[in-house]
Amino acid sequence: MTTSLDLSSLSRRSALKGWFAAGSAMIGNTILSPVAFASDRTLLATPACGEDIGPTRSMTEGPFYSENPPEKRNFRTEAGGTPVTLLGYVLNAACTPIANAIVDLWHADSDGRYDNQGFNMRGYQRTDAQGRYYFDTIRPAEYAGRTPHYHVKITPPDGRTLTTQLYFPEEPRNELDHLFDSALLMNMHPASDGEIGRFDFVLA
Repeated sequence: MTTSLDLSSLSRRSALKGWFAAGSAMIGNTILSPVAFASDRTLLATPACGEDIGPTRSMTEGPFYSENPPEKRNFRTEAGGTPVTLLGYVLNAACTPIANAIVDLWHADSDGRYDNQGFNMRGYQRTDAQGRYYFDTIRPAEYAGRTPHYHVKITPPDGRTLTTQLYFPEEPRNELDHLFDSALLMNMHPASDGEIGRFDFVLA
């Protein structure tokens, strides 16, 4: 579910500060959107999992994955482009946050190119005790046959790896990409210094 919100006066740094200060507030089977904790606006809660939402769908790894990426949160120093803070939770099917899960992210740069020699735009983080992750990165560009997207692998401490991709809402090329899946759309929110992207992964 994508929500259109005016958060243009809220910075990505402020959103993260408020999110981590508040912790993982739960309402039933719902986790509140992290930007709600940093804004004086009233925001709708974002469903994370429940009876009507199954596990996050898997997708192809693609040809550009590199083994043994570094542990890294900040990709912003490696390329120009629109700043994006990508954040969310890793949850199990019971909607319980999973701590210490590896979240491995890689994607093209703002020119639609992958770094296949090094580890620019590649890295992983581990979820914290409340199942949260975040990366400071950029919005990738489209390239031949593909709409802008992120590649992600999620590996819980005692389970199978989920490999998938995340997409941006309202991208003209989405419907032209044969791999596009609307179930993998992020919630995007404008910020004063870029964008905030939210996706909660639900593991089977």
